Amino acid sequence: MRATEPAGNRSRLLHQVRYAVRHPERVPAHARRAVRDAWLRLRHPDHISYYRAVMASDAARSTEAAVGHNPSREQWARIGRMQFDYLVGHGLRPHHRMLEIGCGNLRAGRLFIDHLDTGHYYGIDISPRILLAAQDTLVAEKLQPKLPYLALAGDLTFAFLPDAHFDVVHAHSVFSHSPLHVIEECFAHVGRILAPGGFFDFTFDRTEGEEHQVLHEDFYYRTRTLTDLAAKHGLDARFMDDWERLPHRQSKMRVTATRDRARTVGA
Repeated sequence: MRATEPAGNRSRLLHQVRYAVRHPERVPAHARRAVRDAWLRLRHPDHISYYRAVMASDAARSTEAAVGHNPSREQWARIGRMQFDYLVGHGLRPHHRMLEIGCGNLRAGRLFIDHLDTGHYYGIDISPRILLAAQDTLVAEKLQPKLPYLALAGDLTFAFLPDAHFDVVHAHSVFSHSPLHVIEECFAHVGRILAPGGFFDFTFDRTEGEEHQVLHEDFYYRTRTLTDLAAKHGLDARFMDDWERLPHRQSKMRVTATRDRARTVGA
């Protein structure tokens, strides 16, 4: 039985009414969030700036919730371990160079850093406050000798990163918060930074019905939409069926450069 089921359209009024009837205690918080998000969209018309402001607002209210400690530190650690075990099982080796998009406060990154050779982990995020939390994680885990790189990013063009450098690129819970033009920007440029035989894993919120978004924070896509978009930029994308057996609500895809189809790391 699949752990991950495709989402229905959560933006429809009927869904929202049913949800409110089942969970009336959550209605005030949702209403406050809707008003807050509408105000932030007026102030920040481009999505990256808008979502950076969302993260700053969440972190100001609760840093732990903003970096994935909600509902618990144990859940935070479990999801990080699940990401790590999956990638190691799919061929991530200590000598590989890894880029993590949306590294957050290193929920999985702390495990990747410890596993990889010194200097082989590069994490980027759009939130300065969350990157400071990532530094706190490095200190708590005593990972300073591994010399990871942590950088603030304003887009997904990767213009400041070298060609053909990363064996593994990883983005967990990034595209679930991204409109299609942001995902396409990533697809248009990620092939340049992938090393020969490298791959790019990402999760997304999957629907088999109408694609939609909720509060411009959560986006739901059909698998075919993303595979077609990847192909437009010379990338092969395949659905990772074995991830579906894990206890996580998002689905996962793997992207490789079409030219590297026969020599993918961890194939």
